[in-house]
Amino acid sequence: MRRLWLIFTQAVTISVAVLFAVGTLKPEWMPRNGAPAQPTVTIVEATTVPASASPASKPSGVSYAEAAQRALPAVVHVYTRQTAKVPNHPLMKDPIFRHFFSTPERIGLGSGVIIDPQGFVLTNNHVIENADEIETVLNDGRKFEARLIGRDPETDLAVLKLANASSLPAIAFAPADSLAVGDVVLAIGNPFGIGQTVTMGIASALGRSHLGINTFENYIQTDAAINPGNSGGALIDGAGRLVGINTAIYSRANGTRNIDSPSAGGLGIGFAIPVSIARKVLEQIITHGEVVRGWIGIEMREITPELAETFNLPSAHGVLIYSVLEGSPADQSGVQPGDVLVAIDGQEVKIPRAMLDLVASLPPGRISTFRLLRKNKKIDLKIPVGRRPTPLAIRAYPLPGSPGSTGATALPGPVAG
Repeated sequence: MRRLWLIFTQAVTISVAVLFAVGTLKPEWMPRNGAPAQPTVTIVEATTVPASASPASKPSGVSYAEAAQRALPAVVHVYTRQTAKVPNHPLMKDPIFRHFFSTPERIGLGSGVIIDPQGFVLTNNHVIENADEIETVLNDGRKFEARLIGRDPETDLAVLKLANASSLPAIAFAPADSLAVGDVVLAIGNPFGIGQTVTMGIASALGRSHLGINTFENYIQTDAAINPGNSGGALIDGAGRLVGINTAIYSRANGTRNIDSPSAGGLGIGFAIPVSIARKVLEQIITHGEVVRGWIGIEMREITPELAETFNLPSAHGVLIYSVLEGSPADQSGVQPGDVLVAIDGQEVKIPRAMLDLVASLPPGRISTFRLLRKNKKIDLKIPVGRRPTPLAIRAYPLPGSPGSTGATALPGPVAG
């Protein structure tokens, strides 16, 4: 009997020891208050990959950090100050009066892109128009005063030169035809003045026109987030190369607007000027201080079935000459309203925008052959190309909220060339 008692007490002792050990080392195995044990979660920590590791040894997740780092140093903040014009009044000469009733100022905010180590910066015209002072701040905090080298209101581009600047980080330009619909793009700028920001999207469409933003339109459409302060900033590809200059957003209430319009409210549709246009404008401004384009002095409309019937045209091929400016090269060469332009120097013309771009690319002074259709008969006229006049307004189609704008949405009418 005593032997059985010893066996029992030893079994109880061993059981208590096992329970104590399990309760101490693995408490989750022990039920509490009759409740089932809680499931456990095992966290798998990712291994740290050195920054110097080769791309093949890095995780397979897609990252555009390298592209962003290449372009970020070349994107600058642009701050402008404009003194409001007030009537000349004798009281304004009194220093005490000026102290209490100072002249109001307008402060502007935008972005720009360094395109040359010597300090040339490409930005939007509406960012710097009418500005009395321009200051730029680099990504590393350095500040430079900037002066305007030239601007092109008809494409909404401008070129600045930073004072006493050298050896600055310059962005690399992508080839003109390298971007395709569906490619990933990054928008870099200073939205709302909060600091340099990178957003990502894709190239949603190419060659957007008929937006009523500017005279010459060939926009990249993107869904990358673009906000006030991004105007003039860089749109780059996945390799960090410049593919466009951020310019406008689409608003449901107000149509297409420049980014910095006070009433601009985006819907995820942004527009950027492609690098192909930016490069041409940039080169002309740096070389000549302005952009020189061809012009013959006509207004055109696209031929619709209704217009074809009204003017008794055999087809809708070509563009209808809506009016001819008196004294212009076209007027002096015998062009008449109602003529249909079908070709320039052997190149077919199908839509007004294509004709506008073609005429603008012709150097002033050149004599070109314009094939017209008049009363269903083809005629060829030799027309000396003139120089396109500088727009009287700041912009061909002023955008709401920008200096010099009436606040109304401008609708594109006949195309002038």
